[in-house]
Formats: sequence, C-alpha cells, structure tokens
Amino acid sequence: MSVTIESTAVTDPVRKPPWYRSLFLQLLVAIVAGILVGKLWPDFGADLKPLADGFIKLIKMVIAPIIFCTVVLGIAHVGDMKSVGRIGVKALIYFEVITTFALLFGLLVGNLVQPGAGFHVDAQTLATGAEKIAKTTKNGELPHTVDFLLNIIPASVISAFAENALLQVLFFAVLFGLALAKFGENGPPVILEAVDHIGKIFFTIIGWIMKLAPLGAFGAMAYIVGQYGLSALGSYGKLIACCYGAAVLFLLVLAVVVRVFAGVSLWKLVKYIKDELFLALGTASTEVVLPRIMIKLTEAGCSRATTGLVIPTGYSFNLDGATLYLSICVLFLAQALGVDLSLGEQITAVGVLMLTSKGMAGVPGSSFLALSATISAIGHGSIPVAAVALLLGADRLMDSMRVTVNLLGNCVATFVVAKWEGQLDSERMRKVLDGEEVPPLKDKDPMVAYTAEEA
Repeated sequence: MSVTIESTAVTDPVRKPPWYRSLFLQLLVAIVAGILVGKLWPDFGADLKPLADGFIKLIKMVIAPIIFCTVVLGIAHVGDMKSVGRIGVKALIYFEVITTFALLFGLLVGNLVQPGAGFHVDAQTLATGAEKIAKTTKNGELPHTVDFLLNIIPASVISAFAENALLQVLFFAVLFGLALAKFGENGPPVILEAVDHIGKIFFTIIGWIMKLAPLGAFGAMAYIVGQYGLSALGSYGKLIACCYGAAVLFLLVLAVVVRVFAGVSLWKLVKYIKDELFLALGTASTEVVLPRIMIKLTEAGCSRATTGLVIPTGYSFNLDGATLYLSICVLFLAQALGVDLSLGEQITAVGVLMLTSKGMAGVPGSSFLALSATISAIGHGSIPVAAVALLLGADRLMDSMRVTVNLLGNCVATFVVAKWEGQLDSERMRKVLDGEEVPPLKDKDPMVAYTAEEA
C-alpha cells in the first residue's frame, strides 16, 4: 500500500530577505565582536562561555530525533535493503581510504616542515604534564575498537535518544526504516505520515534555535580569545601555520576527489554552505550544523537515504581534519624533544591513529587521549606521554582547521557516495550550486518547508 505525503513547500517566489538578516553577515559580525571582547576584556570574555554552551545544547537537543526521522523516511522510500547496505559499505570504504590518506599526508607535511624543530624541550620539565592532561580529559579514555563497535548497538532504544548517542540512534533508525520498507513500497501510511510530521516539527524548532546562532558564536569566540589569548599564536606559530597549510592542501585534494568522482565544484559547495561553515567555525563544533547540512545536501540532489546514512556516520568515522592534525602533532612532539622517529615508528603511529581516531567523537579531550595512546604504542623512551601537555596551549587554536576540514570532508563523502550509488541528481546539484531556482523535491521531503522558510 502506498501513500503520498503532502509537501508544505513554498511554491511562490521567495523574497530575498534584507541584508541585515543574512545569517552569514550576522555570524561574521558576532565572531569579530567576540574576538574584540576577548582581547580587550579577557576576564569578561572568558565568562561568556555559557552563551556558546547553551546554544550547542539547544542544537544537540533535537539532533537525535532529526536523524531518526530523516533516515527512516529516506530508507522507507528507497525500500531496498540491498541498496541501504551498499550505501553503508561504500561510505565506510570511502571513510577508511580518505582518513588513512589524511594521516599519511599529515606525516609527509610534518616531516617536510618540521614544526617542532627549535623548541628544544627538556623531558625533565614535563613532570606535571600527565596531571594537566588528566584534568583536561577528565581522566577518561578512548574506547577500544571492539567496545566502540559494540557500543553502536544501544542498550535500549530509549537510552540511545536519552544519551544523544548518534550512532546508536542511526543504527535503530536504519532497522526501523528497513522494517517499514518491508510493509510495502512506502510502508504503513499512518506511521510514515507521523514520522514526516514529527520531522517537520523538529525542523521548525531548529529554525527558531538558529536565530540564536550569532549569540552562540559571539560567546564562543569571546571565551576562546579571553581564556587562551592571542599570544599563543606566536609561541606555536610554526605548528599552527603547518596545520593550516596542510589543511589547505588537503582541501585541494578533496576538491579533485569531488570533481572527478561526483562532478561537484568544491568552491561552489563552500559558497553554498558558507553559513554553516561560519557557524561551525564560530562555535568550534560541527554538530551544531548537522541538521542544516543534511537539509542542504538533500536539496542539492543527494538522496535522503545517502545523506541520512553518510553524514551522521561520518561524524564518527570520517574526521579528516582531526586525523590530519593528530599525525602532524605526533611529529611535532618528537621534534620538540629532539627525537628522530624511524619510518617503522611513524607507520606504527599511523596504525594506532587509524583505530583511535574512530572513537574520538564526543569524548572530552579526545585528541590528547589519541596522542597519548599513540605515544605509548610507539614505545620510544625519549618521548614521555606527558609531552602531550605541550599542545595544551595550541589545541583550541586548531579547532577552526579541524571543524572546517571535518565538515567539508563529510559533505564531499556524501556527494561521492551518492554518485557511486546512483542516488545523486546531478542536474539538480548543478542548478542548486549555481544558484538557480529548482522545483520542490519530488519525494516530498519534510525538510523542504524549512529550507524554503530559511531561504
């Protein structure tokens, strides 16, 4: 039995909002204002962190149900278990290839630039480093690979939503969507309509929350500059320049990948998602833009099933920016201590980071935990684990690099996998990225109304 879910998309021409209502402009002003406040009144700026934390919590409040509704509707409309399985397998293959390349690319850049040369750090001065790292990571640890994989299966459906465990929500949503698809072409009408309407409700809530985005970005930037200051730019200038330079080069590689395998211009994609990029940069979080990114990629021609599976999974398995940063930092620590890592030790580091980087999402101080595990695995006596504390002053300054590469990397992955699976509307993609008008989505996506409202 089939059902047609009515679309509430706006079909009349949408008037262009006044320039002062542009989210991009509001975020730009908020970020600049936050930097100025943090610089001029550092104590006051550091106290503004609750503004950013509150905004991020509001977004996280609705992420789980949005992922559930999007994935369930996407899979139910696909109605093919084999297709869903292929999307998942292809996504994981792509993630593994691209993150491994990011690790190797980071090692190449680190060996050529040598960002730690000239620090001349005495290992004896790092006695308190372990205590500092323990405080930053709250004495946590990264899950082992088996534990991480088993943790994808929720103890209960309710706990997955209550704990905001996105991979667990995604796992249950896939099963629920496949079960709905078994009932027929579009599943039981009543349930599909209910999920559709619930999705619209949550996207309406997201629309309200996004009006607070400039306030959240202002608080985040004021806190970062007020707490850590701009002086760290000088102390860690070479490392920062190395990481950001590597990020630019890596994005050029992604540009080639998405052009060759999906026919997408990365520059046009950046312009298309510029609001989301600025929001992620301002708040140092990619999670806050997850709902909007899923909307925009679906509007740009990627199927809902592909977008719903690739984006949430990529937030745990495709952290390109984080892996690039980690491999450079391993060499930075070795060079700062005057240690020359052999090729075998560097390969060991890559192998460890391939595993630890998959369990980083949502773990406090995850980059320090991953580096600590890597240093321990290398087993070089001249590099104490406490040396990781050398990065405490620069880590927050790397957030912009990490979130930018992570976000663009997951967008590229979605386009590539959608094209690979034959679920990319290339003509629609071209028109959307060129700024041309496109008709409402034929599959009655519940996100259309929200997109039209925000246009």
